[in-house]
Amino acid sequence: MDWLQVHRGAAPLIVALPHGGTDLAGLDAQFVSAWLAQRDADWWIADLYAFVRDQGATTVATTISRSVIDCNRDPSGASLYPGQATTELVPTTTFDGEPLYAGAGPDAAAIAARRAAYFDPYHAALATEIARLRADHPRVVVYDAHSIRSRIPRLFDGDLPQFNIGTNSGQTCAPALAAAIAGACAASGLGHVVNGRFKGGWTTRHYGRPETGVHAVQMELALRGYVTEPDTPGLSNWPAPLHPAPAIAPTLRRVIDAALAFANSGETA
Repeated sequence: MDWLQVHRGAAPLIVALPHGGTDLAGLDAQFVSAWLAQRDADWWIADLYAFVRDQGATTVATTISRSVIDCNRDPSGASLYPGQATTELVPTTTFDGEPLYAGAGPDAAAIAARRAAYFDPYHAALATEIARLRADHPRVVVYDAHSIRSRIPRLFDGDLPQFNIGTNSGQTCAPALAAAIAGACAASGLGHVVNGRFKGGWTTRHYGRPETGVHAVQMELALRGYVTEPDTPGLSNWPAPLHPAPAIAPTLRRVIDAALAFANSGETA
């Protein structure tokens, strides 16, 4: 499965990368526009976090576009944010609400097939790595890495803070871990929030079980921290290239250091 990329490390930290891919899995012709189906990717996210491998972290990534299937949505189809605009397990619109399909989109059978082909293997791999590391460490941190455009009026008002930390309102990790990551972000002088618009997706909510030694946190980055965002993304200017020296890179290193320090510091609780 070339689309599923697992790098194994020995440290008690897993960095999950479910939205960095742009591979449309041969379904290009089904979409209104291939570019539109790729536009909402977490651009350059694997490059931004490549350094974690040198620190012994495990990474689990998919190259499949989130427009094919979103590996960070509840597989039952239930909304993670009831009453708020969001996208589905198999999205039918972009973040801005533009239709991805000319018609109704994939039916139940097609959704089930995509889930079996991509969602289930991705999470099987992630669960395997959690179990492997948990067997050797009393604590394991699952760090779900994301990014998004800074301004998407359909999803949130104004400019998104640079660092958006999600723990499902404190349920998915120990307070000490959330505080350590928030402290690293605060030291940057850039905006940050804990459990704001993004409280953590299905990965964080599903795997975060602090009482069992598995602590999960989502980090949603505003893309302006490492690319120059145009006012209106178009074919000629999007995706913007990764900055050679991203402004947020030193902070991300401190965030990962904080996660590792927490994971290495104590017992299960």
